[in-house]
Amino acid sequence: MPREIALRDALNEAMSEEMRRDETVFLMGEEVAEYNGAYKVSKGMLDEFGEKRVIDTPITELGFAGLGVGAAMNGLRPIVEFMTWNFAILAFDQIVNNAAKTLSQSGGQYSCPIVFRGPSGSAGQLAQQHSQMFESWMANCPGLKVISCTDPKDAKGLLKSAIRDEDPVCMMESEVLYGMKGEVPEEEYLTPIGKAAIRQEGSDVTIVSYNKMMEEAKEAARELAKDGISAEVIDLRTIKPLDFQTIVDSVKKTNRLVVVDEAWPFAGVSAEVAYEIQKYAFDYLDAPVTRINSADTSLPYAPTLVEEYLPNPSKIISAVKDVMYVS
Repeated sequence: MPREIALRDALNEAMSEEMRRDETVFLMGEEVAEYNGAYKVSKGMLDEFGEKRVIDTPITELGFAGLGVGAAMNGLRPIVEFMTWNFAILAFDQIVNNAAKTLSQSGGQYSCPIVFRGPSGSAGQLAQQHSQMFESWMANCPGLKVISCTDPKDAKGLLKSAIRDEDPVCMMESEVLYGMKGEVPEEEYLTPIGKAAIRQEGSDVTIVSYNKMMEEAKEAARELAKDGISAEVIDLRTIKPLDFQTIVDSVKKTNRLVVVDEAWPFAGVSAEVAYEIQKYAFDYLDAPVTRINSADTSLPYAPTLVEEYLPNPSKIISAVKDVMYVS
């Protein structure tokens, strides 16, 4: 039976269940043990699993990411928590040059079943160095799988699938939505990596998004419905591999597409979606694909500028009306 729990608790359940199921799974990162996690995602795990499986690390992202890669190559299944993916920039050498390439550069002799996870994107007035989206950065690297979601049910199921996956997986969460609640089944389940979810069915326009921008997209869809516009809302959930077929099938029905992406516009997830749709569904489009991104600049600190910088429901509504040629 489903019950309502917070996103942080859904992630906690996913890790705890997998650690009970498989003794090779362990968690490491800054403040994950004694402090119960910077965002309390690992609350209670040290008490249950002990200090050998829930490990506090120094403030050395490059170092403990490397330890995780080595452990994965030697038969363990590490979960590496970054306090924020902004700090994980320091560990990109290990993620990109080692974790992602282990299978290919060993000629298939070594796999690297590791999960790198933590919050991505903006979280209020955290300014330029703490507010960046890295989904497209990681997805650009062959050998990495990338998941990005905020729905508690999906987050739990996807994290469990990621822990069991033989490939390295980067999981992007949202700092501001760790407390968001949703229905999560009590029984065992997995959410497949590589499959998008239709959050709302519609007939007039397709809105595609992921991570916390899904909340903005759903709010825009509710407002559009008041004007008689039926929007189909798709949550990508997985950035790589990307489920293009679900989007193509939707566009064949609605004939219009708006992509909402918190990341910068150049060469990002929204650009890839737009390219694939013009390739596979061009004849079905009644308007050009429109993208709503954050501004092509570093995030300011002032609240008024943060609001202007980020996508929001009003910007999405305006884009939808543009592709529908209504005022």
